Parts: sequence; C-alpha cells; structure tokens
Amino acid sequence: MNQELVGPMLRARGYLFVKLLRVGPAGAERPAVLAEDGTPLDLSGVTRDIDGDFLAGGLDDARAAYAAGNLPELAPARIGPPVARPGKIVCVGLNYRDHAEETGAGIPAEPVLFMKAVNTMVGPDDRVLIPKGSVKTDYEVELAVVLGGRARYLDSPDEARALVAGYAVSNDVSEREFQMERGGTWDKGKSCETFNPLGPWLVTADEIPDPQDLAMRLSVNGEVRQDARSKNMIYGIDHLIWYISQFMVLEPGDVINTGTPAGVAVGRPDAPFLRAGDVMEVEIEGLGRQRQALASHEVSG
Repeated sequence: MNQELVGPMLRARGYLFVKLLRVGPAGAERPAVLAEDGTPLDLSGVTRDIDGDFLAGGLDDARAAYAAGNLPELAPARIGPPVARPGKIVCVGLNYRDHAEETGAGIPAEPVLFMKAVNTMVGPDDRVLIPKGSVKTDYEVELAVVLGGRARYLDSPDEARALVAGYAVSNDVSEREFQMERGGTWDKGKSCETFNPLGPWLVTADEIPDPQDLAMRLSVNGEVRQDARSKNMIYGIDHLIWYISQFMVLEPGDVINTGTPAGVAVGRPDAPFLRAGDVMEVEIEGLGRQRQALASHEVSG
C-alpha cells in the first residue's frame, strides 16, 4: 500500500479509523496499527505500548501518525493481546437469555459479575493449556469492551459509550468443575493460565457504530458450537459499564467480557468438553478471528 495516499484517502472519507494490535514475542510485543492492506505499522515512535495511558490520551496521536503515512512496516510475527497490562478483567455471567436457560439458571435480575485474573490474557492464536486435573474445560465467545476513560459512579448508562476505547474478540475459557462444583466463587474456574485469548485487534469504537448487533461464532474442530448476535445480550454494553461503575472504578485499559450466548459444552450433552489437540476458532463480525490449539498443562513454554 502506498502510505503517501493513506492520509488524503482517509481525510476524504471524513474519518480516521484505527485497528490497534501488538506484534512480537510474548512480553516483548511492539504497538502497531493495521493498514488497510493488512500490514502492521509500527507505533513505537508514538507510544511505548497500547495500554491505559495510551488509550486515555494517545489515540489521536496514533491517527495523526497513520494519516501522515510515514509509519514503518513490521515484519509478520506473532500477534499478542491488543491491550497491555489491563488493571482488571471484569466478566459478566449469564448475560444471554439462551445461555442462562441452557445452564439451568434463571434470568438474572441484575448483571452477574466476576473477575478473571489479568495474567490469563494471551494472544488470539496462542496455545490454550488444559489445567492440571481438568475434566470440564469449556469455551465462550464473547465481545470484549476496552475502556478509554474512567468510569466511577456514572449517573446513567448514557454516559458510558463515550468512555469506550474499542472492542475485541474474547474467548472466556472456563473450567466448569472448578467453577461450579468446587465451592466458593466462579473465579477459580475462570483464572487458569491462558484462559483469556484476546484479539487479534482492538477496533476503535468509531469503527463499530452498533456493537449491539454483531455476529458471533465459535467452532471446535470445525464444528460450529456457538452462532449468535450481540443484540441478544440481556444487559447491553452501556448498562453494563454504568452498573459496574457503581461497585468498582473502571480505568482506561480495563477489559469487560460481556457474556456468551448458548452453545457452550456445559449446556450441550452432545458437545464434549475440550481436550488436548482440539482447535477452537472464534470470530466476531468486524473484530477479526482467533484460532487456538489446546495442549496439556504439562507442556511448558
């Protein structure tokens, strides 16, 4: 792609859309923006990383650098999670009516919240490890919301959308025996290592005019297990951000997993739980596609 044409082309359209990603080995990813031809362009000259500080105040700098057309290309490499070091990952349970019904739970009167350890987050195509002792590892396609502003005791859901930096594909991998049969909170079935592939991109909010009507799909070994739309959420994105802000302060870079539709293994007698060697493919309209192979916990590295 001729980078000299990028700025004029985008200005003629009246917008500067951005797909953000992080490219390179785990722990040494470089911040990047995706060109229209799919080439990652290095943002290291604009920001040290795609983190809360950048999302709170650096997006305009990224757009300006992209529009100028002089960002260097990055060689093809592993894609990491598109957000670095989020302060927290907040998850919403039972937020699709069909999923609540398939698990035998009632429709929640208020959003069900739980936390997922931040170090569960891996790249979209990284290996997912079956935990030691697991017999019920499960999958969940989810729309992830990444904050670009601070949300504290919001007065109404109307204030929420302006605080969204962007959206991403999330796979909220879960161990159901740990979650449901071992007592205590859900967190221990949600926080095993590698249990939150995120990405491939963080698509900025201005590129997704209606995040409440996106197609979502997950397959295991080529068999479609989940196929739905985000419009089927019980509690929408704006409501969730407002609601969560009544109980904790959301900061720039924080991630919200907004729930999963029906089709998970725990709700389907015909769908076995995940085993080493299985392959998950996860996609959301406009947000990209993930592919993860599952391995035994004994495999290191």
